[in-house]
Amino acid sequence: MKTIYEIINQNPVFLNDFDSKDNVIREFAGERWGWDEEKEDYFIETHKNTNILFASYGCANYSGDAWVLFEQNGELYEVNGNHCSCFGLEGQWDSEKVSLKELEHRLLEGTFGEDDWSDNNFKKELCEFLGVEYVENLDKW
Repeated sequence: MKTIYEIINQNPVFLNDFDSKDNVIREFAGERWGWDEEKEDYFIETHKNTNILFASYGCANYSGDAWVLFEQNGELYEVNGNHCSCFGLEGQWDSEKVSLKELEHRLLEGTFGEDDWSDNNFKKELCEFLGVEYVENLDKW
């Protein structure tokens, strides 16, 4: 596994339906069932210093699933979002601290990053990004 400093100093990775930091922030901005441009502008402004490291968003079968890894002040955080066909990711930016050990465990022992519904597959790329052995587990369950 790479160190946190090695991970932070890599180029960011944007997969599937995410293609840039601005794209990630805009998808999570706003409100469900409506749009408030002032709120969106505030959200974008408050996240301008968010160092997004890895982000993936899949939208298949009329549903979406997203995962974002970012760094602030040397700490790692993750954001998870999902939706059905009725709305998007807006209003779901709820970050939680995450450790490298926790991510490694999910990748090696679980199906994290393996998705057979919304097509948000990112496990192989995240393993490479973090320096973790790639193990496919979805078929085991």
